[in-house]
Amino acid sequence: MSELDAQIPTAYDPFAEANAEDAGAGSSKEYVHIRIQQRNGRKSLTTVQGLKKEFSYNKILKDLKKEFCCNGTVVQDPEQGQVIQLQGDQRKNVSTFLVQAGIVKKEHIKIHGF
Repeated sequence: MSELDAQIPTAYDPFAEANAEDAGAGSSKEYVHIRIQQRNGRKSLTTVQGLKKEFSYNKILKDLKKEFCCNGTVVQDPEQGQVIQLQGDQRKNVSTFLVQAGIVKKEHIKIHGF
């Protein structure tokens, strides 16, 4: 009978590792999300959220506006905190700028949109 008890498989959760990684990733890695929102017709809006609180959003915005020749603003959102909004589709430009300026590492950037 002891051999039979040893052969009974225990419950195995194949997603246990993935759930553990997700729980750890949320606290250790903070992603910067770069999204695009469609306005009217061809007009669009690029939003940047998830930057660390110690950065000056207004200084980053000023440099982004000068670099890409577009207008923008910093909006206070109740859920996401401060969000940078830029005119036009600037997703790739913003991601390369943030990496080159040393603000965010490339693996911490998520680009959303079509």
